[in-house]
Amino acid sequence: MIPGLGVVCIGKNAADAAMIRDITRQGLAVKTAIYRGGAEYVPLDDEHLFDMEFRGYQRAKTGERGLAVAAHSLGGSVALVTGAAGAIGSGICEALLEQGCHVAATDLAGPALDGLVAELGQRHPSRVAAVAMDVTDPASVTAGFAKIIRTWGGIDCVIINAGIAHVAPLTELALDAFRKLESVNVEGTLLVLAEAGRHFALQGTGGDVVLISTKNVFAPGAGFGAYSATKAAAHQLARIASLELAPLGVRVNMVAPDAVFSHGEKRSGLWATVGPNRMKARGLDERGLEEYYRSRNLLKAQVTAEDVARAVLFFITHQTPTTGATIPVDGGLPDATPR
Repeated sequence: MIPGLGVVCIGKNAADAAMIRDITRQGLAVKTAIYRGGAEYVPLDDEHLFDMEFRGYQRAKTGERGLAVAAHSLGGSVALVTGAAGAIGSGICEALLEQGCHVAATDLAGPALDGLVAELGQRHPSRVAAVAMDVTDPASVTAGFAKIIRTWGGIDCVIINAGIAHVAPLTELALDAFRKLESVNVEGTLLVLAEAGRHFALQGTGGDVVLISTKNVFAPGAGFGAYSATKAAAHQLARIASLELAPLGVRVNMVAPDAVFSHGEKRSGLWATVGPNRMKARGLDERGLEEYYRSRNLLKAQVTAEDVARAVLFFITHQTPTTGATIPVDGGLPDATPR
């Protein structure tokens, strides 16, 4: 209790903190009513207070069984996800929430972001928030980080997923189109990495950054030069960040998926751009194109947003002492080595 400020309530997650806030508010309301009624509040003596607070019923309310979120290795952590409203981003948000994280879903303001957070909030109340963020705008990135920190006190994991695509051979690639990809895929990655680095330096508790890269960094495709080149630049920025942020106890790693077409009802924006050209070139419909990408990898596996999310979880749960590494999530593509 801080005079002039109020009462600060702290819990291992937002649900616990809210429970403590409600108990505190009720206690203060009772004491205020007693005072305004002209009476004097007399607390229990220590012995009786101990008996009440530590009896089995009270302990059960504040123990594991009474928590809104079960104990997880990520319980109480705060994660920021860029490009959250897309197929891969929404899959990552869901996986993080299921592991007890508090998730700040960031994307351009609009129905897609609002709808995602409304949907996730029904299953994970108090642990997901929508934060409008344009990764190409330094002020927007700074404001987004500040809003999350005001809401939950800090940020532990930054998942850089925002990205856009374009299809054109180099001989027909318009410079304006290339610059648009560069602003999102390269400059957006740089701005988020830089803000994350400044935040982690101030916070002083270490942290994680995971870049959602692509198999195209290692195996670029014809007609896909703008995407392949700009994502390769983003990948290299993340590798440099792994060197620069290691002294802060911050790990920076990359996940390189192959084609993810959708997550539930959410279609991939990248494949909405790329798909028609790929289908025309191969004489396939949408289902046939998905089957083509599944059959071309060694394991004959369809790569999903859940697969990408599991790779992210591997890094941020610190199962190995690893930084500066890339996990391919592609079912096995020999052309995309080194692994």
